[in-house]
Amino acid sequence: MKAFVLGAGLGTRLRPLTERRPKPLVPLYGKPLITFAFDHLIAAGVSSFVVNTHHCPEAYATYLGGGSYRGCPLVLRHEPVLLDTGGGIKNVEDLIGQDPFVVYNGDVLADFPLCPAIESHLASGNIATLILRSSGGPLHIQCRDGRVTDIRKSIGNSADPSFLFTGISILSPDIFRHIPSGEIISIIPVYLSLIRAGISIGGLTVDEGLWFDLGSRDAYLDAHALLRDGGLSYVRDDWPQVVQDSAVMDSSVRLTGACSIGAGARVGEDVVLEDCVVWEKATVEAGSRLARCVVRDGKTAGGTAEGVDF
Repeated sequence: MKAFVLGAGLGTRLRPLTERRPKPLVPLYGKPLITFAFDHLIAAGVSSFVVNTHHCPEAYATYLGGGSYRGCPLVLRHEPVLLDTGGGIKNVEDLIGQDPFVVYNGDVLADFPLCPAIESHLASGNIATLILRSSGGPLHIQCRDGRVTDIRKSIGNSADPSFLFTGISILSPDIFRHIPSGEIISIIPVYLSLIRAGISIGGLTVDEGLWFDLGSRDAYLDAHALLRDGGLSYVRDDWPQVVQDSAVMDSSVRLTGACSIGAGARVGEDVVLEDCVVWEKATVEAGSRLARCVVRDGKTAGGTAEGVDF
């Protein structure tokens, strides 16, 4: 099975961290966010990836270049004009082929079981199956008896129970016939049109395991605390590594809370960092006192600061 991983967003909610790289490439303990999606999918048997790009596409070439991830083929499809979710799916039709495939938002962390959802979709005959949760964010999906009946109360079935959409779905290739070519379009109006036409869209609720949306800088920092003691079923036992091997850090440095020091970073003497993330090749000057700060790649931070993105 192939997966289409959405990587083309602008990352506006996470700026300025996303000024020079897309949100799916921000590091968590030195590991690009989107690679957690790949790992989750590989654990479910997915063996080939397509990723769309738009903002800072050269960053994808830097971090995901080479045409594969963990031995699985990976193809980048650039969108000079951002096509939205529906347009993005249609734009990779030639790369997906004629088999069911997974669509996975590249900016979420999840480790709930995917195999049962894939098997449920394949057995259902649904044109799409959306993976849902009962709580944890905005409840925009109305669903009853395993079928999506409304989205954002657009049809009028607001009395049906509401669920969170995880950003992960399984689609049958027939979906391509219902998305117009060459248009900027969200997948939501496509789904609504199908519901109105009586075409079944499944909704599968999976409340076990982890689901986490990195929608803000606070959520980004909180994700480090969440993952500090592991917490993901598909990552190596020796992960996370708080200080990358090539980082240079004085022995007097004190790290408290959930901190991460990236590859090639330099942290001077008598520095105190609390819940801070230092990206690769960044510098923290001697004597600094930083709390809940992010020092981006190649940047220099110094002095006393809290809640600052350098």
